[in-house]
Amino acid sequence: MNSLKKYLLNTDGHFGQFGGRYVPELLIPIMEELQEAFFQAKKDPSFKNDLLNLYHNYSGRPTPLYFCENLTKKIGGAKIYLKNEGLNHTGAHKINHCLGQAILAKRMGKKRLIAETGAGQHGLATATVAAKFGLKCRVYMGARDVERQRPNVFWMEQLGAEVIPVKEGGQILRDAINAALRDLISNPEDTHYLLGTVCGPHPYPVINTYFQKIVGEEVKKQLGGLPDYLVACVGGGSNAMGLFYDFLDDKKVQMLAVEAGGKGIKKENGKFAHAARFGAMPDGKQAGEVGVVEGFKSYFLQNDEGQIEETQSISAGLDYSGVGPQLAYLHDIGRVKFTYAVDDDVIAAYKLLARTEGIFAALESSHAVAGAIKLAKTLPKNKIIVMNCSGRGDKDLFIVTKKLGDKNFANFLKEQTKNV
Repeated sequence: MNSLKKYLLNTDGHFGQFGGRYVPELLIPIMEELQEAFFQAKKDPSFKNDLLNLYHNYSGRPTPLYFCENLTKKIGGAKIYLKNEGLNHTGAHKINHCLGQAILAKRMGKKRLIAETGAGQHGLATATVAAKFGLKCRVYMGARDVERQRPNVFWMEQLGAEVIPVKEGGQILRDAINAALRDLISNPEDTHYLLGTVCGPHPYPVINTYFQKIVGEEVKKQLGGLPDYLVACVGGGSNAMGLFYDFLDDKKVQMLAVEAGGKGIKKENGKFAHAARFGAMPDGKQAGEVGVVEGFKSYFLQNDEGQIEETQSISAGLDYSGVGPQLAYLHDIGRVKFTYAVDDDVIAAYKLLARTEGIFAALESSHAVAGAIKLAKTLPKNKIIVMNCSGRGDKDLFIVTKKLGDKNFANFLKEQTKNV
């Protein structure tokens, strides 16, 4: 294959055996309309100019590529650089594809946005672009995630979005996706489903890869050369594809995707204690198996009956049971290597980055930090690692407070909420 980059933005949405469009017949015209609108728009200079204008003047791009000098000295190995996507407007990389899809929605004459969200960053970015473009907005969020990410729920509501807690299934991201798809079937004419990662039926993986590739494009310019390694966390995979994409044809550059290791690559009470699709279970077998779920073919964590299984992670954004089809393909051809970070290592990485560099990474991004730290220790000092800090840690305040056992802050919160 001459170009992985070209192949992963193809018009039919298949990547080896993965991807595709497996949806109810009622959704096919909607997906076809979106596909046509996207591939026309990406050829239109005015569309590109509008998008770049918003990236630069609304979102705040380019985001910094920062040399973590103190962390590098502390670790004693390879040089660690951090792409600080947390400095985007709304605090994460999610605004990249939300701006792109919002422009598409307006071009298609849509009046309403719906979205799913786990950690809340995609929901917040969707609510933000809906407010800017004058669109109605509804965000579906697993009931468990609503409780874990309450600050983002508050901000979404202040922006005018209706946040719907989803109480079916495991009450997490995959359940929110199912609820959003049902909404789209019921409201096909005026609604655009602003899907939040590189998963779902074609053309969503291609669309969101296209809008996220700005991350790696900036890194290549800012570094002035090629890194030796790229490191990103992976749930569905939008921030990983954003960092990796522009380097896929540069064979020198190695890529590491860090999944959610949760409590370890095992099962507890018959359920997965993690969300690592490519982690090896105690019997030596890979945890994830190929399946078709939520409109696309990829690797998923499944039970013995082939049903999607519940997962566990300290991070609300990485506990998705599947992975984007492009990443599944890149795994199978060996272009991207996968590893995982367990919850305790994620917290340790979160603290170390804060104490050495004064940067609070989101818990999702702290998986990448953990992976970069572990990798750097094994490499000589002349090697360069770029990790994607895909979001900042404000939203995780209450999870981290509880995990670290900060009783003073807990007591403060009780006092502040007495009269609310």
